[in-house]
Amino acid sequence: MNPGSASWLAALCTSRVLAATWFVAYSAVLPLTQQAWGLSGREAGMIQAAFHLGYLSSLFIVGFIADHFGAKRAYLTTGIAACLSPWAFVLFADGFWSAFWLHAFTGLCQGGTYTPALALINEHVERVRRGRAMGYLIAGSSAGYAISLGVAGLALRFTDWRGALTAVAALPVISWLLGIYVLRGTPNTVHPRPAGEPLLASLPAVWRNRRGMLSIWGYTFHNWELLGMWAWLPAFLTACLVLHGNENPAALALAFAALTYVANIGGSIAGGTMADRWGRTQTILTWSCVSLVLSFSIGWLVALPLALLVALACLYNFAGIADSSTHSLVLAESVPAHYLGVAYAVRSVIGFGSGVVSPVVFGWALDLAGGGRTSADAFAWGIAWSTLGLGALLGPVATWRLRKSSTM
Repeated sequence: MNPGSASWLAALCTSRVLAATWFVAYSAVLPLTQQAWGLSGREAGMIQAAFHLGYLSSLFIVGFIADHFGAKRAYLTTGIAACLSPWAFVLFADGFWSAFWLHAFTGLCQGGTYTPALALINEHVERVRRGRAMGYLIAGSSAGYAISLGVAGLALRFTDWRGALTAVAALPVISWLLGIYVLRGTPNTVHPRPAGEPLLASLPAVWRNRRGMLSIWGYTFHNWELLGMWAWLPAFLTACLVLHGNENPAALALAFAALTYVANIGGSIAGGTMADRWGRTQTILTWSCVSLVLSFSIGWLVALPLALLVALACLYNFAGIADSSTHSLVLAESVPAHYLGVAYAVRSVIGFGSGVVSPVVFGWALDLAGGGRTSADAFAWGIAWSTLGLGALLGPVATWRLRKSSTM
């Protein structure tokens, strides 16, 4: 399997599909664990935030590992922890604090399945195809989220939330085995640093790179919106179904949420293709503005006919993810190859740090506005979703400044 070929890319993306299934597993069962453990909206958001906190920490560490040891070696070695750690949550989570720490631990073990894969694509796929290739990888993540919700929703017809998570936790194991297969013939490349330059010198170099930092700030505000949406969309759809009198809202909400992640796949591919054809920053500006409009509006529309609301949620996920691969591509093309891993690490701390905070702020706003655990009140959800839009407002500003300073 030739590195950079269509078959190589397809297999690498499939590995990413299966690795990403755990990322939304908790969101899939959030309404059930919230009820079983008596969690407030803030506490439920904190458990999801713990995963993001662990994940951003792992991305920071893996960035240095990938620069020092090579992206291939980082992907395969850290994949061991990525496929085994979800079982700790499945077996031992039984309340707020145990779920908080165990979900943080699973996040801490997941970073090697993402940024090393981006680096591998940057190394082996030519530039004219690179935007679409990264779009396929991000689409693979979205496909994994959809599969996770679909598997969990199907399992919930026969078992409880713990059984549903067991079904999802089996998939990252297959991901790691597939990763070994696809990368067996791929060289492990370590890009040489300037003579005498220590690895830690890459950190200030990233901060001094103006284009790189504008890309990182744009990604940060993008992540505030996107990760908050992913954490709370299943719960929001559950509330909508309760309002419409559905008798099995949790399972059906997962099916609808999985449908929005199918739209997510299309958004990733469309965004990557647009970046190759019409420019990087234009793609980011277009889709970030669309998703902003939906962040400020969807919560107020909870009483819309269900089909229309699900269609809006699909468009929201499509627009929210459409610029993700382009953010990664812009950063890769803005910094030297020998500290790309560290650049991704810095981006992860800042960008996913915002994703740690936004689900908590969302849940806190929901509680303050009177939404509680099951309310379908439009005011409460409107206020909560608007917190995502407020946090994302500066994203297009950073991208516009990047556009003015480059030809992307």
